Amino acid sequence: MERRRRNNGLLALGLMLSVAVGCEEGRSSVNTAAASERLETVVRTPVLNAEGKTIGTAELTQERGGVRVRVEASGLSPGAHGFHIHETGRCDAPDFKTAGAHLNPEGKKHGLHNPQGPHAGDMPNLQVGSDGKGKADWVAPGVTLAIGKPNSLLKEGGTAIVIHEQADDDRTDPAGNAGARIACGVIR
Repeated sequence: MERRRRNNGLLALGLMLSVAVGCEEGRSSVNTAAASERLETVVRTPVLNAEGKTIGTAELTQERGGVRVRVEASGLSPGAHGFHIHETGRCDAPDFKTAGAHLNPEGKKHGLHNPQGPHAGDMPNLQVGSDGKGKADWVAPGVTLAIGKPNSLLKEGGTAIVIHEQADDDRTDPAGNAGARIACGVIR
């Protein structure tokens, strides 16, 4: 009994230490805190362009209806840009193809307006103003931050947020004609 209590204490200390470590360049951080009798998980990750420069951040928060994804980015061309959750937690520049396809564990078609979709990783376009800055705030209903659960963004190897060069048409499989991948952030 005493050994179990000691092990639980060490586990809790390890969790607190890992939460206290900040977000390093190119790495995400996880903050877990008890709030109103529930465990809340927040994941923050830098979003990098093809040159490896941080152009923004993504913050993911577990909510009752899914995962809230907040993205802020700058240095982008004005207009709409597709952005999605991709299946692999790798962001190798310059093309970010190592992030794999859109997260799609249920084998659906691409697009929020596709009757046979959407992918779990599909989200509305990121709107960028004439100043090159954009923000998005969306609850992705088909995913979770719960480790070990189906559709977890924190699965072994992680996942990624990818911003594309063009608008997503929300219908065309596999990626909505959104063009090249221009920025990426690893979710771990």
